[in-house]
Amino acid sequence: MNTTPLGIPDIEAIERATIAAVSPDLTEELDGWLLPFAGGTVKRARSAVPLHRSEVDHGTLDRIEDRYDSRQVTPALRLAEAPCFEGLRAELERRHYIDDSPTCVQVGSAQRMRQVVAGGALADVDHAPDAAWSALFLGEGFDPVDGAHRVRMLSRAKGSLYASVREGGRTVAAGAMAFGHGWASVHGMRTERAQRGRGLAARVLAGLAQAASARGFERVFLQVDAQNHAALSLYRRAGFETQWKYCYWQRQQWP
Repeated sequence: MNTTPLGIPDIEAIERATIAAVSPDLTEELDGWLLPFAGGTVKRARSAVPLHRSEVDHGTLDRIEDRYDSRQVTPALRLAEAPCFEGLRAELERRHYIDDSPTCVQVGSAQRMRQVVAGGALADVDHAPDAAWSALFLGEGFDPVDGAHRVRMLSRAKGSLYASVREGGRTVAAGAMAFGHGWASVHGMRTERAQRGRGLAARVLAGLAQAASARGFERVFLQVDAQNHAALSLYRRAGFETQWKYCYWQRQQWP
């Protein structure tokens, strides 16, 4: 599906909003890059990302590595699959970086997202996550260590909202929405394994969309694993279109 490419200011806004939503312990800015620092498994919270689409000289990469090395953190980059980064990707390979986790950055609208549920109940949306919301990330079918890190980081993002579909005293589907830099953004979409295929994630999206509209936000973005075909199908129905893809590049540690 084709869509109009975003301009430079929107790309920068999305990258800044992405980092803010995962609340790293510290974020530095260097040579047009954001350098977040955090422990745990959430890669967005600990991978340097460029704010602009332009060629990157080796000196900038040296300085990024120095900043991460100075904090005894393995250098990692979140890099869009853009032609301007071809030289940087080649240099990363020369320096023994490995790329993984291809991810789509998708853009949509709150109005279109709300229409993914034609009728019926929407997810409940709260200003803080409750214990049942958090418990879903630790349940069967999810990595509990990764889930704990995601709950911690999403829970401390300022101004975020938390959606829950509740049945029988527990939360069976959940998601979060952050706001910043002119965008609303969807994060942490989860559905209990035994409850998948019932349209619960659509109810989460619709509930979050309604909340975004109430706050005056129409533009929405999200990031989704490029191999998660079920999620991609849902987001397509909700009107989202891929703007770019990225991979994480991490320097390999040698014995």
